[in-house]
Amino acid sequence: MAETPRFAHLAVVVFLGAGFLSAAGLLVAFSAALARAARVARTALAASAAVGCGYLALLLAVAAASSSRTLEPGGRKYFCEVDCHLAYSVERVDYAESLGPEARPLAAEGRFVVLSLRTWFDERTISARRGDGPLTPNPRSVELVDEAGRRYPPSARAAAALGQSSTPLDRPLRPGESYLTVLVFDLPASARNPRVLVADRDPVARLLVDHENSPGHGKIYLPLSPGPLR
Repeated sequence: MAETPRFAHLAVVVFLGAGFLSAAGLLVAFSAALARAARVARTALAASAAVGCGYLALLLAVAAASSSRTLEPGGRKYFCEVDCHLAYSVERVDYAESLGPEARPLAAEGRFVVLSLRTWFDERTISARRGDGPLTPNPRSVELVDEAGRRYPPSARAAAALGQSSTPLDRPLRPGESYLTVLVFDLPASARNPRVLVADRDPVARLLVDHENSPGHGKIYLPLSPGPLR
């Protein structure tokens, strides 16, 4: 198991606090400038800049101290949704050289990777007061990343050829519920040691301390388990 960001509630509080203090400093500086209180304006502007620079330094320092890692088979990657956590894990992986009907198969450029990804709303991560209301996951992307850092998105053409029903990644869940999303990738033969990267697409995530989307931060990967080649 791995979580991004760790201590998510603290990361959100620090982000909101830094934003509030910076905005308050700018507002005081603007008001002081209108009142021709130059000294107050300069002090408030300097304080606002100090808070912003301090937060940026913390963001980059934590990212620099991080490193990428691949979880063990069956491991779960957690994303914090503030009042709860969603976990992602690889349920099954199959490989194929072609997909679709035998009369008109779709051939892979390298090989097809059929990935079954489980999304789980961990009921142990909510408070008793939250209730059983549904949660719509934040926007997420799924890619395969090889050892050279090249990224491969899912292939809509290959998924259509597979013709298998799949649950979208943004379907709401209630505590304790889970579902499977089937994604198909056309992986070139040159790709070595591919791993699964489930990533947060929320732009605000780049500004949270210790979130893997922050600049220079290490990534958390899920492993590709072996499967039959057909």
